[in-house]
Amino acid sequence: MIKKMISIIAVGLLSVSVSANVQAATITVQKGDTLWGLAQANNTSVGNIQKLNKLTTDLIHPGDELALAPKKQYTVKQGDTLWGVARDYQVTVSQIKSWNGLETDIIHPGTTLVIFEGTKTTVTVNSKQSAAPAPKESAPTAPTTSNATAKEITVEATAYTATCEGCSGITSTGINLKENPDQKVISVDPSVIPLGSKVYVEGYGEAIAGDTGGAIKGNKIDVFIPSKQEAINFGVKKLKVTILD
Repeated sequence: MIKKMISIIAVGLLSVSVSANVQAATITVQKGDTLWGLAQANNTSVGNIQKLNKLTTDLIHPGDELALAPKKQYTVKQGDTLWGVARDYQVTVSQIKSWNGLETDIIHPGTTLVIFEGTKTTVTVNSKQSAAPAPKESAPTAPTTSNATAKEITVEATAYTATCEGCSGITSTGINLKENPDQKVISVDPSVIPLGSKVYVEGYGEAIAGDTGGAIKGNKIDVFIPSKQEAINFGVKKLKVTILD
């Protein structure tokens, strides 16, 4: 990793989050909130919040009322699995568990699950051998890929940024993050995730394993986020990473 880049551990919590007993899928923006931070705290994406609220920019202001997603109830049927329900609604298993306060992936017939519609996320994986997958085959927790060796691992994720005094902004593989602030890059332990690999990170999206760091050992990653404050808001998370190639 860039020696002078900042790797950031959480120092605070956002003021707003969605839990299983939320009755209204709306929030009031508080001072210091960002659209990206709210999306992370509420298990959705910036694009989804913008679409639901017809926003044309990332700018939000204290006091703004934002819709997160309409709430839907699903009754578990015999043979259902949490992954199958997540696939059908194109959300993640971790989202459903968070919304419903679930500690395990086990669900039982007759159980009512809360699902927030409008939080759908589609993963597109390039393949020369097959056409684009149908939506039900592209759930975020199980990206479709023609590479039979693709594997999924669980990691501890933090965030880092290049916007610090004296930072060069150049990753260990030569990516200039200051010139390409929208580039999705993660810092990895090359013995776990090979440098240069294309990966899918739960809640972050497709990225390149393009950096390394002294503190990134074993099943740990750092995700690059351009804004220092948003990197702080990211905190420490347990996420699933799928190595695509």
